[in-house]
Order: sequence, then C-alpha cells, then structure tokens
Amino acid sequence: MNLPNKLTVLRVIMVPFFVFFMLTDAGGTANKWIALVIFGVASLTDMLDGKIARARNLVTNFGKFMDPLADKLLVCSAMICLITTGQLAAWIVIIIIAREFIISGFRLVAADNGIVIAASYWGKFKTVAQMAMIIVLIADFGGVFTMIGNVLIWISLILTVVSLIDYVAKNIEVLTQGGM
Repeated sequence: MNLPNKLTVLRVIMVPFFVFFMLTDAGGTANKWIALVIFGVASLTDMLDGKIARARNLVTNFGKFMDPLADKLLVCSAMICLITTGQLAAWIVIIIIAREFIISGFRLVAADNGIVIAASYWGKFKTVAQMAMIIVLIADFGGVFTMIGNVLIWISLILTVVSLIDYVAKNIEVLTQGGM
C-alpha cells in the first residue's frame, strides 16, 4: 500500500476517535480541542494524499474509491455531531448528505459502465468550505466567529447545491445512456 492510500486509511481510522471526543466527556473540557485537532489532521491528510498521489504518479483504483469515501465519512460524521451540539441544523445536514448519496449513486452507475468520474472544482470548493465551517463551529470562539460560522454554513450549503447541479449537468449521460 502506497503513502497516499495509507493517509486515506488513516483518515478513516481517525473518524471514530473524532466522534468519540465530540460526543463524550472523556477528555473533559479538552474534548472539543482534541476533536478539533483530530479533524484538522484528518483534513490535512485529505489534501496531502491527493497531492502526493498526483506528484509521484501513485494514483490507484483503491485511492479513487476510498479517498472520496473517507472525506464523506469525516465530514458527514462531523456535521452529525454538530447537530447534537446544536451548532448545525438537521435540515442543512440532510441536504448535504443527500447530495453525497446522489453523487455516490452517479459514481456507481458510471463505474458499472466503465466510466470514472473525477471530482470537479465545485466539489473541491464545497469540501474546503465544509471543512472550514466544521473547524470554526467546533472551535466555537463566539463573537465574530459565530457570524463567520454562520456565513460558512450558508456558503457550504450553496456550494453543495451548486456542485450537485454542476455534477448532474456534466454527467447526465451516465444515467441516460447507462441502461437505466
């Protein structure tokens, strides 16, 4: 297993630890900071694994499959935790997760037809916005950061919808010609 794939697996392994510290009092008042560090490190592995894989020509089918799945696990787990803390509305998380299911469905149909659909820039912007939103919401500094968190929530939601529309528009032939 190459380094980018190891980083992806590490990100998946970090998710339960992140959720544990987000939803328990095991670390006392340090919980949110431990969760924030875990989320931050996991987010960095997302950036690093792709850069390393492309730079060293280490792109693999495992990486193409697991990297987006690891991202979804991390981000969706964090957003669900933020519902329980009251920092994120459930309806927003439902829209974001629904987008992920729709895109995953497209990718499954495409893969069944031998087509690999790469992530778009809109999808990458969406992921960065969501990760920034999650970091600001977990840190919960208050004051102006509350407003920044609210702005990031709306930016994340808008980019989620825009990236879905872009993705469907660019790949509609997967469904229309894919035997569905």
